[in-house]
Amino acid sequence: MQRLKATLQCSILSVLALIVMPFAASAHAAPEPSPVAITWEFTFDRGPLRLAWVDDGEGSKPYFFLTYRVTNYSGSDLLFAPDVALMTDNTKVYQSGRDVPTAVTNAILEELDNPLVESQIDIVSTVLQGKEHARDGVLIWPAEQLDVDEVSIFFAGLSGEFESYVVGRESNNPQRYTLRKTLMLRYATPGNFSDQGARPFELVEERWIMR
Repeated sequence: MQRLKATLQCSILSVLALIVMPFAASAHAAPEPSPVAITWEFTFDRGPLRLAWVDDGEGSKPYFFLTYRVTNYSGSDLLFAPDVALMTDNTKVYQSGRDVPTAVTNAILEELDNPLVESQIDIVSTVLQGKEHARDGVLIWPAEQLDVDEVSIFFAGLSGEFESYVVGRESNNPQRYTLRKTLMLRYATPGNFSDQGARPFELVEERWIMR
């Protein structure tokens, strides 16, 4: 009888654990973006991620560059102020435009040969509504590492969705962060790609995250 009672208690505890565990995990999980837009959001069309070798005055150096288009169908004019970072192999993070000389930007714009493409600085402004007011831009980063297996781009500024997130809620020093809906683009760059040329890198994942 005691053995049966103990077995029943273990079974009940096991069932309760299965019920409680998902809720406990979700309580500490990082927020996910809404599956449908709940606030303003630009329509984003990405171009290819490529590598360019440009003489910056100190010799020829490699730079990543990505072209894109944003269109405003939100119902009102919106300020477009992109905040875009590139990360190599989950280690080093580069902000777009940082440590990119003006001469490099001008050289890449000249290579693109498209008068509609705006630099990372010039594109920061209000985007009017409609397809006829779409804006084309280019993002540029130094390519300091040419032997990484993966490159990820995190594009913030395309959506007005955000959420507060607390880390260490049960600790004596909880930290509150504001996470923004961010588009993540992940590319495969296996081996040394110093001879990549004009070939675009392979996109392996594109999805929204909160970052």
